[in-house]
Amino acid sequence: MRRCCPSHDIQEERNPITQTNSIQQNSSAEQETSPTTKAQERVGIILALLALYLIWGSTYLGMSIALTGFPPFLMSGIRFSLAGILLFLLLRVRGNPAPSRAQWGGAAVVGTLLVVGGNGGVSFAEQWVASGLAAVAVAATPLWLTLIIGLMGRWPARGEWIGLLLGLAGVFLLNMEHGLWANPIGAISLLLAPMCWSLGSALSSRLSMPTGMMSSAAQMVAGGLITLLLGLLLGERITHWPDLRSLLALGYLVLFGSMIAYSAYGYVLRHVRPALATSYAYINPAVAVLLGALVAGERITPVGLFAMLIILTGVALVTLRRK
Repeated sequence: MRRCCPSHDIQEERNPITQTNSIQQNSSAEQETSPTTKAQERVGIILALLALYLIWGSTYLGMSIALTGFPPFLMSGIRFSLAGILLFLLLRVRGNPAPSRAQWGGAAVVGTLLVVGGNGGVSFAEQWVASGLAAVAVAATPLWLTLIIGLMGRWPARGEWIGLLLGLAGVFLLNMEHGLWANPIGAISLLLAPMCWSLGSALSSRLSMPTGMMSSAAQMVAGGLITLLLGLLLGERITHWPDLRSLLALGYLVLFGSMIAYSAYGYVLRHVRPALATSYAYINPAVAVLLGALVAGERITPVGLFAMLIILTGVALVTLRRK
């Protein structure tokens, strides 16, 4: 699931996977940067946002292709384990400290919710559900997160309820549409996955976690290994060597979806307001639907399109209200 979690109350704490990276305030030195430096920074922001929109929007199709050669939980586990180990080694070489035992514990809890329940749930659902529909269902993550934060003691403002209720109505309409309910297990999985992602994001600010990108690495390692174990316990096996297409898709998910995009997200968080940084939440579904139709020949019914519009409108309202 990449992907992701647009709560401005939570995202100011940790990292791109939990979408809770610390949003650093500009120092006086940064305020005195030259026009050339500011122009370079502006270009960097644009490129990073494009990476988030396109890469995270394309990972749903990437998962759909990878599933032709890998079982869902083994695929997700391999993806995040490799990405986490590579990022961990890179950070250690650069001198970043290793997480403490308590931080590994916190990363394991959050990683389980994000990687196993969130991304693993989406991978499981995409065995039966079109990638575009999966992306739209996951776009309801900010709405679930708003509810979870409320249950933890901070309920949304009156105006946010409009977007919240509208988005939830769209989610249920989407799940009533035959494209999802053709397999109830897939539909239920797509309802639970964003809830797990949101809960993990909410807990990340309340647990002992590594700092910076090391938090992302630790969560991917812990969550990836647990996902692999779950897949094996469920009887998943790779019975034949995957074809080149599924291997390339998995490689794309590891390098681009689980490493580059998270780095781009961290950069954006440090340079722009949260509302813009989390705009991927309602742009990714459009990218996923377009790629699914163009590349995989997926069809979206009028009811599905209407549900998408309702969900994205609700997410946008919540995001703007929390700006």
